[in-house]
Amino acid sequence: MKYQHKLAAALVLAAIAGVSSAQGLTRAEVQAQTLQAIRNGDVIQGGEMGLTDRQLNPAEYSPAPVVAGKTRAQVEAETMAAIKAGDILAPGELGETFAQEDPADYPAKPVVVGKTRAQVRAETALAIRDGDILAPGEAGLTFAQEDPPAYAAQRAIDARALASEGESVDPNVAAQ
Repeated sequence: MKYQHKLAAALVLAAIAGVSSAQGLTRAEVQAQTLQAIRNGDVIQGGEMGLTDRQLNPAEYSPAPVVAGKTRAQVEAETMAAIKAGDILAPGELGETFAQEDPADYPAKPVVVGKTRAQVRAETALAIRDGDILAPGEAGLTFAQEDPPAYAAQRAIDARALASEGESVDPNVAAQ
């Protein structure tokens, strides 16, 4: 059993060393972090469950520090605001809020203006032209991902047109 602990510690140390070299940590800092992780029970044990020592044997480690949340007053204020707005779930099986059941009893929610029909149609046409529509099948790929050469020229044209209009263009999308 001690061999497994030493092996796990060595593997964790190697993993941390690989990550920390990019972060500029020294060998001593990595070793200190590894020892701290072992003391805290944060080392993942072998097996298929992927649990840490702390999760497997909670009685052997001190309880994890509690992260401070909201105060009682904050929670009460949020609850009262939700009650006044009708955002509390109403009893029943429908899963509606009180405001959804009786909209006249609660203040109206602000309406968020969306896109116009013309804007949606233009975006849909662009997606079809550029092959950004999901292709049939279980892979979940777009037509452009399935056949990049077929859509590359049109995607480049559309990317230049959008860039000239001042819209942000994701270079990864245009290059696909």
